[in-house]
Amino acid sequence: MSLPRARLERVEAWGMSTWSTAYVFRPVDKQGIVEAFDEARRLGVTIALKGGGNSYGDAFQSPEGVVIDLSRMTRIIAYDPRTGVIRCEPGVTIESLWKHVIADGWWPPVVSGTSKVTLGGALAANIHGKNNFQAGPIGEHIVSFRLLKTDGTTIECIAGDDLFYAAIGGFGLLGVFTEIELQLKRIYSGKLKVEAFATASWAETFEVFRAQENRDYLVAWIDAFAADSRAGRGLVHAADYIKEGEDPHPEESLSVKAQEISDTALGWIPKSKMHRLMSPFVSRRGMRFTNAMKYRAAKKEHGRIICQRFAEFNFLLDSVPNWKLAYKPAGLIQYQAFIPREQAESAFADISAYARDRGHPPFLAVMKRHRPDRFVLSHAVDGYSLALDFPVTPRNREDLWALAAELDRMVLAAGGRLYFAKDSTMTKATAAGYLGQAVQIFIDIKRRLDPESLLQTSLSRRVLGELRDQSPEG
Repeated sequence: MSLPRARLERVEAWGMSTWSTAYVFRPVDKQGIVEAFDEARRLGVTIALKGGGNSYGDAFQSPEGVVIDLSRMTRIIAYDPRTGVIRCEPGVTIESLWKHVIADGWWPPVVSGTSKVTLGGALAANIHGKNNFQAGPIGEHIVSFRLLKTDGTTIECIAGDDLFYAAIGGFGLLGVFTEIELQLKRIYSGKLKVEAFATASWAETFEVFRAQENRDYLVAWIDAFAADSRAGRGLVHAADYIKEGEDPHPEESLSVKAQEISDTALGWIPKSKMHRLMSPFVSRRGMRFTNAMKYRAAKKEHGRIICQRFAEFNFLLDSVPNWKLAYKPAGLIQYQAFIPREQAESAFADISAYARDRGHPPFLAVMKRHRPDRFVLSHAVDGYSLALDFPVTPRNREDLWALAAELDRMVLAAGGRLYFAKDSTMTKATAAGYLGQAVQIFIDIKRRLDPESLLQTSLSRRVLGELRDQSPEG
């Protein structure tokens, strides 16, 4: 017997460079999830979990298997505006979350570059933001969660439990988050104070980061086309929360209407169509010009301090909806390296130079500051990350994957780590190279919770191996 063909869908990675065909279930409650488990078990296929579908690579791919899309489980179960503790189903998006709480002076403590991420997906990937060096990943702000196992039973987890630190950042391989309790961040204004620093080299960029480590947020755009003495030039933004009493009219910015990002550019161009205007520039020559113009604008911005809305500062990827379509037909991948602080400057210089020399200059490069955490499959270090966007074409795909393998070796040599949510190319050897014994710890926990290894994805097979072959009897 097989599943109805009506459930068979194309499931595409956010970066559009990877896709598969799978049977998609969209449950609205726990019972619907259990039914999907039962169907997969009956057919002898594996299951991937999907939230907002914002992972660049194959984190929610289950070729010829089952995909459980949790985006319809969107209830806010409980919320206390006095304490800022909220309990939600996994399909609640960051956008829905902040819109629900901002008028009471609360904000999600950690957010990604897009507000379209679901809370379940955020926990599965243990997302980080521009404030990671201060706030850590989102997992550090979770009070508790309920995890539905593949046998239909539920476990309640709180911070301090071993399972807590394995399931968060476990990419949906241990079970389904059915309820998530989160401690929100108290804010006293819907704006941040943002200061800009134009930098002329890697040395200057790192100098600014070190000097601004007392700020609440730090992020830098880097011109990855610039070489030699200009390599590493860019624009650093340092931002701080506005303290209680400093905003004379906080009610004006603590509203959904004040935060919403305009859906037009220049007052009349629909942003949903902007990718069409961007497409001619998504080429090596076009992006070299775009980066050069952005750096020229950065120098004019240097030293300015402005007040910027939370949504505008945090959700840059939402400022031009559908921008990724400019990378069609083959899409893009992102390579994000996390390097300890002592090695980061030289490693970032070497990584970006090597990519340029191989004929693959990154079209976009973003740098952040990080701190370590205690999650089992952690990507974090006491150091910095550099995220690089590469366009994929039928002609460059094989060489691009070979480039990524070389970059992996450079990252491991520098004591660095990588991030599954952004990854499309990592191998099992690379994952073991930085996770070490954590891989076996995670697999042992999975054996207890999911002994059939129903929960497997293209990502898990690529970076952890075929988990069914790693059972005690296998």
